[in-house]
Amino acid sequence: MFPAHARRRTLLWPAALATAAGLAALGYRFARWEGPVAGPRRVPPLDYPIIDGSRIGPEQLAGQVTLVNFWATSCAVCVAEMPDLARLHEQYRPRGFAVLAIAMPYDRPDHVLDFVRRRALPFPVALDPMGAAVQAWGGVDGTPSSWLVGRDGRVRAFWQGRPDLPRLQAQIESLLALANG
Repeated sequence: MFPAHARRRTLLWPAALATAAGLAALGYRFARWEGPVAGPRRVPPLDYPIIDGSRIGPEQLAGQVTLVNFWATSCAVCVAEMPDLARLHEQYRPRGFAVLAIAMPYDRPDHVLDFVRRRALPFPVALDPMGAAVQAWGGVDGTPSSWLVGRDGRVRAFWQGRPDLPRLQAQIESLLALANG
């Protein structure tokens, strides 16, 4: 016969596996959540300090379809989606699309700068050390969080977690096809 502590461990495994599977399912659903637009309905009137020393404000974003992405260097999903965002930026930039990545306030600026340099990101990356951008966008509950904005400055879609790439591309195409998207 097994000792008592071994029997308890054996009996706990099914419960532990079921709990882990349930949490994974919840986490997966949360990470893939796409739903009604959260946060502001229009691009907030805010200037974003870009890591190269420049600033981007609503006037630079006006007339473009823009994906505003809140991310962190410590976020594995964020790091994994950056090559996709870079490809989207390069593919659609000639037609009036841009990506603006905003590092979370807790992300160290030197880590952000190193990340951007090592990966040669082709789009502007802003720092948000005081959390002004996070606050202006209505709060960011998790990273990555992304808002898709039309040419008219209206927010059209929101994702928390990594967006479904084909669906995102279809939405970008649709907004680029509109005269005032």
